[in-house]
Amino acid sequence: MNILVFGYNGQVATELRALSNEQTQITALGRSDADLTDPAACAAAIAAYEPDAVINAAAYTAVDRAEEEEELALRINADAPAAMALACAAQAIPLVTISTDYVFSGTGQAPWQPQDVTGPIGAYGRTKLAGERAVVSAGGAWAVLRTSWVVSAHGNNFVKTMLRLGVERDELNVVDDQIGGPTGAAEIAQACITIAQALKADPSRSGIYHFAGAPDTSWAEFARTIFDKAGIECTVNGIPSSEYPTPAARPLNSRMDCTKTTEVFGIKRPDWGESLDDILAELGRKP
Repeated sequence: MNILVFGYNGQVATELRALSNEQTQITALGRSDADLTDPAACAAAIAAYEPDAVINAAAYTAVDRAEEEEELALRINADAPAAMALACAAQAIPLVTISTDYVFSGTGQAPWQPQDVTGPIGAYGRTKLAGERAVVSAGGAWAVLRTSWVVSAHGNNFVKTMLRLGVERDELNVVDDQIGGPTGAAEIAQACITIAQALKADPSRSGIYHFAGAPDTSWAEFARTIFDKAGIECTVNGIPSSEYPTPAARPLNSRMDCTKTTEVFGIKRPDWGESLDDILAELGRKP
């Protein structure tokens, strides 16, 4: 199966490239190959490569900066996926696009289900939701895979930030009222491939799905586990989000119900502790 991936150096795209083999050949496109600010170029790439499936692992993910650059974020997170979806539908090619828990309001404590009413509280979430709607409306064989708290040994993410700060400081203040599931990029990449293969065989499985690590935890508790597993002595003080203001509000409740993903594709929620072990080993940070 030949899979065309939009994105090259991002966390999930990097892991997708690592999964390329004789049975599943991955062709990843960077910005020089297909600029997501040019939706027509994305559609043209799909026509040129004629893949068996497409995975969109590229996005504008600067949550705070999106508050000032919403038009640019919308072009990358909505207009580009819209062009991809239309091109894929026209050629009967399945499309898997990655979305986020930020499409929800973050209220309450119940895990969000795919069919729940959306209500993003910031520009990033609004642009990702617009992208979801464009993919759904295009028809064809498609899947929107919402995930959360993505981490890996690559790029910028919470694990790498904590490893850096943990050795620089004796204690850190980390928010403890935002709850969600840290998710390894490697596990997201494998899930995307599994879903793409399933959609190729049975387009009726098209839909919106959730995929997040288990169990649900807070950022503060996640930080404590990172330090414990990495053998770093750094005290984590849990604080409310109100004491760590950011330009864009973060959802307090990022819990995601992944039951549908397991039922339809047989993909279970990954244990983020095991994902963290793999990340630390790759970074050479296991004690």
